[in-house]
Amino acid sequence: MSKKKHAEKKHANRRGDAKGQPKPAKPEVMRLPMAAPNMRIGLLGGSFNPPHAAHRAISLTALKRLGLDQVWWLVTPGNPLKDTSKLESVKSRSDAARDLARHPRIAVTGFEAGSGSAYTINLLAELKRRFPGVSFVWLMGADNLAEFDRWRAWEEIFAAVPIAVLDRPGFRLKARAGKAAQRFAAYQVDESDARGLARLEPPAWTILTHTLSHLSSTALRAKKAKKAKQDKAKGKDKKPKKKAKRH
Repeated sequence: MSKKKHAEKKHANRRGDAKGQPKPAKPEVMRLPMAAPNMRIGLLGGSFNPPHAAHRAISLTALKRLGLDQVWWLVTPGNPLKDTSKLESVKSRSDAARDLARHPRIAVTGFEAGSGSAYTINLLAELKRRFPGVSFVWLMGADNLAEFDRWRAWEEIFAAVPIAVLDRPGFRLKARAGKAAQRFAAYQVDESDARGLARLEPPAWTILTHTLSHLSSTALRAKKAKKAKQDKAKGKDKKPKKKAKRH
């Protein structure tokens, strides 16, 4: 065997992809939850930076109104449309999301971070490949629907799985007037029939009204940054006390 082939084989063995060698197990945070055929599962993707009570509230709404068996929180490595330079690790955000969720039918995974793609359409294709007997529903806020046409392959996403849009303060009219809602207006399902959405052939989508919350990750980050700035300013204002001289 040549030195070159020997080196290639040795490198392959280290990666675990040589013939007969198992690939290294993915970190726990990147593993997918368990799912059985015929289950109806809602997918809530986002940075969860940070997770908050509204994430839990809309998940519980989706479980009840859509007749879902589970909701999976898909913690993304980063939104391609936003600045991710100050984003905390997938693990820390997943841990925080898990601590907040605390529900037997809400599962948290950072699977997307190990999938090799940051785009929803690729994630959906992979999940459908792995779980061919599961009925998935994509969950998102009305604020996302309002700008959905900016997402990569947004029309393909509509054609891939049914979509449930959760109302957000100040975005209901914007969402309905958006390009995506207009393009697929003929496929909108009345929310009174939302319980059967998961079993419908896509494209199929609905808007769910629910108790609105003004909580948002963006606002929480801004509040945290403001407090940190104020605390820092207070620290500068405090001058160290001079020790009294002893005579």
